[in-house]
Amino acid sequence: MREKSKSLFEKARKIIPGGVNSPVRAGKSVGMDPPFIASAKGAMIQDADGNEYIDYVASWGPMILGHAHPEVVAAVIESANKGTSYGAPTEIEVTMAEAIVQMVPSVEMVRMVNSGTEATMSAIRLARGFTGRDKIIKFDGCYHGHADSLLVSAGSGLATLGIPGSPGVPADIATHTISLPYNNREAVEKAFERFGSEIACVILEAVPGNMGVVIPDKSFLEGIREITGSHGAILIFDEVITGFRLALGGAQEILGITPDLTCFGKIIGGGLPVGAYGGRADIMGRIAPDGDVYQAGTLSGNPLAMAAGLATLNILKRENPFDDLDRKCETLFAGLEKAAQNAGIPATVNRIGSMGCLFFTQDTVTDFASARKSDANIFRQYFQEMLECGVYLAPSPFETTFLSMAHTEEMIKETVQCAEGALERIARKI
Repeated sequence: MREKSKSLFEKARKIIPGGVNSPVRAGKSVGMDPPFIASAKGAMIQDADGNEYIDYVASWGPMILGHAHPEVVAAVIESANKGTSYGAPTEIEVTMAEAIVQMVPSVEMVRMVNSGTEATMSAIRLARGFTGRDKIIKFDGCYHGHADSLLVSAGSGLATLGIPGSPGVPADIATHTISLPYNNREAVEKAFERFGSEIACVILEAVPGNMGVVIPDKSFLEGIREITGSHGAILIFDEVITGFRLALGGAQEILGITPDLTCFGKIIGGGLPVGAYGGRADIMGRIAPDGDVYQAGTLSGNPLAMAAGLATLNILKRENPFDDLDRKCETLFAGLEKAAQNAGIPATVNRIGSMGCLFFTQDTVTDFASARKSDANIFRQYFQEMLECGVYLAPSPFETTFLSMAHTEEMIKETVQCAEGALERIARKI
């Protein structure tokens, strides 16, 4: 039972739009009210009613160490005891910047901000200022935050100028955004043939995690790197999710592609609000106060976020858990895929490192169009069944399942057993 969560949600809806401070948390796509979380430790979370769940949301990615890691908590407490914000430079900001530059070879300079959205919108402004061009290319299903330029849906055709994807986004802003199918190199080539001299940048999730998980085709990424370079456009990797999750050097390390700018978030805050963007020194040098591209933030480089993030990065560097995370994720999704097969429910798995997604479709998922073929009704039932079994998944078929260092083999086995029962019950209904 989740009576207290239900009561809290009813109260929240009277004073918070939709009862939540980020839309997907409301659980509309899964047909149920959300559990309100009271605490978390390791790979477990507990709701306001005392129900415990194995957590695969991981605060939408940041909690790669697990919740309330003692070293991270200690670092935050130590920092808070000195003060929570100064509005002035601190040594830990420099240390954090040094850590990022050391771990990600494409980053020569980095600027801290407060969210992934702020990082991507700032990187795009910088790219426009550096190139003197206005148009940008993004890809269908890649989410880069809620900045106006990025809330755009694709038109018909491979290189159609965008239209606003939300009320409140002026059409004349949206017309500068070109949205293309992911993993489609030809579409990128055609867009540059038509608009090449006007395109400031291409921004993409190197490994998309906002349409489920989609694995990039190497020739697609190599093509974008080649095309942007030859046209003088800036290549921006959005590694807000993948940065320091797939490897210390992020997705770009394992994919072998070097972007001009990279956006970070999530893990570099250790669970606290944070973002960053960085890259080539000649581009980053255009940011104020040294340059003429303005960007600022009162709480940027907040000492609590820096302390939590730096502690997290130091643990990742020390423990190097990425092979073990990959192995655990492989075990989990092999079990989930087999459970679906045994139940006779069509399913496709996309997985990389500690990120994965179970799509309820028999088709291969390579872009947003194919991801949307996943059966939303089956996912809705699957989410509800898994929650009742004590497994907390993201309440959307287009989100990622995240594993952490705190997930154990026993937890993974229990999760697969829950899925087996859930999918068998669902199969009997369809």
